[in-house]
Formats: sequence, structure tokens, C-alpha cells
Amino acid sequence: MTLSIPSADRTRLLAELGQANLVFQQIYPGDRPDRQPVHTVYGGADLFRADTAKRMGESAMKALIEHAPDFAEFARAIELPGHARLPRAAAETKRLAARLARSTEAARRASPAWLAYATYEKVIAKLRSEAVEDFRIDFEDGFGNRSADEEDSTAVSAAREVAKGMAAGSLPPFIGIRIKPFTEDLKDRGLRTLDLFLTALAAETGGKLPANFVVMLPKVTIPEQVAALVSAFEAIESHSPIVPGSLQMEMMVETTQAVLDRDGRNPLRTFVLASRGRMRATAFGTYDYTAACNITARYQDMGHSVCDFAHHVMKVALGATGIWLSDGATNVMPIGPHRGARLTPAQRRENRTVVQRGWKKAYDHTRHSLWKGLYQGWDLNPAQLPMRYAAVYSFFLESRDEATERLRAFVQRAARATLTDDIFDDAATGQGLLNYFLRGLNCGALSEDEVLATGLSLEELRSRSFLRILEARRQRG
Repeated sequence: MTLSIPSADRTRLLAELGQANLVFQQIYPGDRPDRQPVHTVYGGADLFRADTAKRMGESAMKALIEHAPDFAEFARAIELPGHARLPRAAAETKRLAARLARSTEAARRASPAWLAYATYEKVIAKLRSEAVEDFRIDFEDGFGNRSADEEDSTAVSAAREVAKGMAAGSLPPFIGIRIKPFTEDLKDRGLRTLDLFLTALAAETGGKLPANFVVMLPKVTIPEQVAALVSAFEAIESHSPIVPGSLQMEMMVETTQAVLDRDGRNPLRTFVLASRGRMRATAFGTYDYTAACNITARYQDMGHSVCDFAHHVMKVALGATGIWLSDGATNVMPIGPHRGARLTPAQRRENRTVVQRGWKKAYDHTRHSLWKGLYQGWDLNPAQLPMRYAAVYSFFLESRDEATERLRAFVQRAARATLTDDIFDDAATGQGLLNYFLRGLNCGALSEDEVLATGLSLEELRSRSFLRILEARRQRG
């Protein structure tokens, strides 16, 4: 074949382009392959104990069994697809559950009760095995305004509890602290708490940190606040047994200035650069942000359009950088108004109604976050945990069969753009389907066997790139 571009020009052109592409790839390496928790539980530092995660799991299980003792009741509470067709009598629900448990996988999936049953069973198993995935020992909003002496002593005692949890193996897989912001009026308090906590922890553990430990800096408005935290890390690492470079951070987007700065630019990338490689994640603060947008209290809600805007800006600014994104929390707690062991039937019914209403609101918020591609959020109370896992698991389970067939067929056709029924699939669709299975496997909603049913190998899945999978298959012939 005849070409017009001389060989020397072609070599130079591709070399120059290659350099630019490599710089781009360093800035945007893509999503990190390691596990991202589906939530972060925030709890006041004064209440944290080495066994907090275990006690929260027990409380979450108690709330679920008390207010949704079977899968049909739970499905109706959060209005899972097909809930209207489920039995209302407890005895009939129990018989149906026993029949589904004995059935083959294919038979279970053919039942209109399958999604509700599978979701409930997965929630039960999760609460028993690992109810809390990520926890923040909170010295900010969850701790409140206290005396300097009280915060000092709490910082030290909380660190000692973390050390006890490390020794006992009772900490959740991810853990960290949230200090006060580095604003002018609180910078000294935030820095002092950080220093006290890490110094006490290092003294107890010989400088060892818990797995996946992180420091959360709230209300970031300028990159200098992030840079100051990193400088504090370096100073602490230099004067303690903590290994240099091991302290990691995350930040919160809670102000309009974190979305657009004084020059009308999005500053999130500058915040990441200021962290000098220590930034791991960014979380959204729903209520501070909506307040900053002058939204009145009644309408401060995770579903508000101002939140949708901020979320999308965060995704656009930090997409493919490897920085995890997290949504905020629902502040309506699923807690009944009546307490005590001797409640009347009417009081128990009212408690159940209130709890289930709280579950439904938070479930809708979580599903909205998942729809927007935000796979992590906050929880503030153990009673929210059943809802969190139900929202995440049902989100993936209800699409599994369709996604499996589409991805399997698409790969078999060597990813040629094709109209299947009324859906047009192209390479971008293939990546979207791959993302679905990656996220479903990451959060525990899907098993490895369910992912392998697509025809992909685990090695192909871990490449995280649909185009790479196709190229490798073409090279293999």
C-alpha cells in the first residue's frame, strides 16, 4: 500500500504524541483496582470503643429483625420490585422462604419473590459477618463543641481504643478520624487533635497504623489547607515511629468554593495536587453544601438538584484519577419514638412505621446516588445499615441477568456495534457493562461465579478495560 507521510515524519509525530499520551495517563490512570467500601459510618469520638463495629452490627441486626422480621416485610418497607405480590401472612412468608431455600438457583430466579428473598438473605449475612466496612472517629460535627481539655483527653483515649482494636482484630476493614477543618478559627484545634491522636496511637502500636487508615479534612476551600495537613503528616512521621509516607488523607466538598473558586474555576484538581500523592478519597457534605447554597432546612436533602450539580462536577473533575468519591448521608434516622421493653402493641406498630419510613427515605437516596455512579455514602446510625446493604445489593441483583446476557453476547460478537432487540450496543456500552460487574463484585452483591457467567475470566475482568479485553482476545486469535 502507498503512504504519503515520510517515515521520519511519522516516527517524530508518533513520538511526540506518545509523550503527551503518557503524561495524560499519569494524571488519569483510571479507577483504583482495590476494594472501595460502600459506606462510611461516622460516630462521635467520645463514643468510640475497640468493639464499636461489633456492637453496631448487633444493633443493626436487632433493628432489622424487630422491624422487618422476614423478607416480605422488608421488601414492602423499601418497596423492592415485586413487593406487592409477596404474602402478608408471616406463616405463608416463612413457607415461601423455606421453599426458596430448597430450590435450585434457576427455580429461585424464576420466582417473583427472588429479588426480595435474595436481598434480605444477603443483608442478614452481611450484618453477621461485616456490618461496618468503614468508620470515621469524628471530632467534628459528630463530636460537637466541647472544651479543649475534653477534646484533648478524647483524642488520646480514642487512639488507645484503636490500638486495642488492632490487637483484638475488631476494627472494620477501613477506619480513620475526622478532625476539625483548617479554617482560621479552628486550624489550631484540628492540628492539635491530629497530633495528640497520632502520637498516642504510635506510642501504643510502635508506629503501626490500622489497615486502610485515613485522616478526613472537612470543609476544604483552598489548596493551602490540604498542603498544611500534608506538612503536619510529614512532621509527625519525622518525630514518631510512624513510617514516612504512610499517612493518607481524604477531604470533604462542603462549600460552594470547593466547586468553583474565586476565579470561576473548579479547584478540586489543585486540592489533589496539594496532597502530594496522599489523597485517597473525596466525600460530599450534603447539609453544609445545601446550607451554603441558601437552601432552607426543610429542603436540605440528598435528592436536591444543587447536590446533583455538585456531584457531577466532582465526577468530571476527578474522574479516572483514582480518587474515590462518596456521597453524603440521610439525616432522617430510622428510630422509633417509643423506647423500653414494655411497649404496647400500638407503640410497637408506630415504631415499625417510623423505622420503615426512615429506611425508605434513605433507600431512595442511596439508589439515587448509585444511579449517578456514586458507590459510597455515609451512615450515621446502626439502624441505617440494613437499608444501606439492601439498596446496594438490590441495585446490582435486579440487573444481573440482563447484564450477563448482554455482555456475553457482545463479547461473542467481538464487540461489533449491534442492535439487540431495541438496545444499541457499542464499545462504550461494553465498558459500562464491565463497570457494572466490577462494582457488583467489589461490594459483594455479585459472586465470582456470577461474573464468570459472562464468559470473561477474572484476569480479563481485573484489566478493568473492555478495549484491552478485546485486544487481548484478538491477539490470541
